[in-house]
Amino acid sequence: MQIRFQNSPEEMKTMNTEQLRENFLVQNLMQDDTVQLVYSHYDRMIIGGAKPLHKTIPLPLHDELKAGYFLERREMGIINVGAKGLVTADGKKYELEKLECLYLGKGTKKVSFAAAGKKDPAVFYLLSAPAHHKYASRKMTKEKASPVHLGDSATSNKRTIYKYIHPDGIKSCQLVMGLTVLEEGSVWNSVPPHTHTRRMEVYFYFDVPDLHRVFHFMGQPQETRHLVMTNHEAVISAPWSMHFGCGTSNYGFIWGMAGENQTFTDMDPAPIKDLK
Repeated sequence: MQIRFQNSPEEMKTMNTEQLRENFLVQNLMQDDTVQLVYSHYDRMIIGGAKPLHKTIPLPLHDELKAGYFLERREMGIINVGAKGLVTADGKKYELEKLECLYLGKGTKKVSFAAAGKKDPAVFYLLSAPAHHKYASRKMTKEKASPVHLGDSATSNKRTIYKYIHPDGIKSCQLVMGLTVLEEGSVWNSVPPHTHTRRMEVYFYFDVPDLHRVFHFMGQPQETRHLVMTNHEAVISAPWSMHFGCGTSNYGFIWGMAGENQTFTDMDPAPIKDLK
């Protein structure tokens, strides 16, 4: 498990492109028959990927957690961005189709991932945050995830938002998680840009075509930076950083947050006209 420490806005001012990527970009999450994990010290979020292909793979325990098992003091959200797969949690089996979500509560001891087929494997994206209370594990389909249609084709940001883990959906301690799918011809996400200093956020981009890229904008609103990202890559967004993106094609992305406020609309706008 890779460890990422926090960076201040002043540190970010001095970073070149490679340093920005080393600190905030999460690559190579989806490796055959392994679970890849990155521990961020922003709200102690763990970002992960599991891609079972030839065998069932368990959720590993790492020494850095100083725990008896991974979810002893944590909760986890899982969203499948591949073909149908299977997650087993303490003996209970959950089948996840593409874009379905599973929440696992604190105290879940044994977790494993398996594919339903080898030709078109499941691709599980994972987020885990510390938890102080046990909430029930629960699966949710995208049809039940309060879909909201936003944006307009005239501004190239027509999209559908699916909210899974939040106060009016799957209950959790502090994890908030969902996804956004942009329609064909739309490329802008999360406009208008915003910050929320009460919680960090992670974006995970999926269904980005092979020859296309997403330009993810970050940094303070008056001193913006960007990362060029490809399919199945994630980016850590610090609480002080605004975040939005534009692709060379339409795509989808999973958003996930942890911090002191779970309210989905809790944000401080960074109007486009004020960006620099």
